[in-house]
Amino acid sequence: MDTLLSNSKVVCLGLMSGTSLDGLDLCLVEFEKKENIWGYNVISGKTVSYNTEMRNKLSQAETFSAIDLLLFHNEFGSFLGKEAKQFYNKLNIKPEFIASHGHTIFHQPQHSLTLQIGSGASIAAKTEIITVCDFRVLDVALGGQGAPLVPIGDELLFSQYDYCLNLGGFANISTKLLGKRLAYDICPVNIVLNHYTRKIGKEFDEGGYIARQSVVNDDLLRDLNELAFYSKQAPKSLGKEWVLKEILPLIDSYNLTIPEILRTFCEHVAIQMSRCVKPNQSVLITGGGAYNGFLISLFKKHSKAQIVIPDDNTIQFKEAIIFAFLGLLRMRGEVNCLKSVTGASRDCVGGSVFY
Repeated sequence: MDTLLSNSKVVCLGLMSGTSLDGLDLCLVEFEKKENIWGYNVISGKTVSYNTEMRNKLSQAETFSAIDLLLFHNEFGSFLGKEAKQFYNKLNIKPEFIASHGHTIFHQPQHSLTLQIGSGASIAAKTEIITVCDFRVLDVALGGQGAPLVPIGDELLFSQYDYCLNLGGFANISTKLLGKRLAYDICPVNIVLNHYTRKIGKEFDEGGYIARQSVVNDDLLRDLNELAFYSKQAPKSLGKEWVLKEILPLIDSYNLTIPEILRTFCEHVAIQMSRCVKPNQSVLITGGGAYNGFLISLFKKHSKAQIVIPDDNTIQFKEAIIFAFLGLLRMRGEVNCLKSVTGASRDCVGGSVFY
């Protein structure tokens, strides 16, 4: 613990499993604080794809009975611990602690509920390394959205950009306004696009190639853009439940081809993102969606912002990097969740710790 409280270098392992179900991100990161400014260096990053059984369980877990969900919570935690141990053993570098986001099954902050499975106790038992998890629950208990959590990392690690935009299962954005960090979920992205590409036997639409070949359905685009969530003021966040209730039934009611759906939804995403950024300001784009060249080209067309696509490590592992950082702040007893972002009654130090 002493090294965590000093300015010496600290090596942490961040684990992130996103709603798009493209796999488990593991990132071993070295953090250092010099003259009150944090810096980081990615030692190594890796994405472990889920096999069909694991992906099916993760996608269907919200329908499990209570006992089956708890059993899977422990099973998934053991899986995370096993993969983490294999990862750092291969590098021959043992992290000081592990910080795991887990995998979101329920997110209903309006009911004071959020659940990320992947038992931290199981991870700590498998690895014999201090494990930090459950980063969202305290903020939700304080009346916040419990999301997004990444903005504290944007504030302390990526402050050179006007906006930080992550394109994963959902698009979320953070920026600084009048001295306060603000952030919110914009719209679904890969959780919807990948849902439809899987219907034609593809895990994702590489580069947006399939979408690029088709045309926009104007009626569906209008209906998507008129969904009530988009007129709400921040703080606001999205979960899989909203997609299942609002997005998929609306799209399916149009009986379109998969390419038409992908093309129309990409246009929708680009329009919603463009509404959140000012012209000529810098936007750092990370997450799997940064590789969707067609989606990025639509965003450029609608926004006129200065788009920054960083190195592969930052694109692929920014969220895992920041969850490692959130774990470091938790271990140091420092604020890692901002009320200005989530709408909670106060800033907090979130995360459960298993020694």
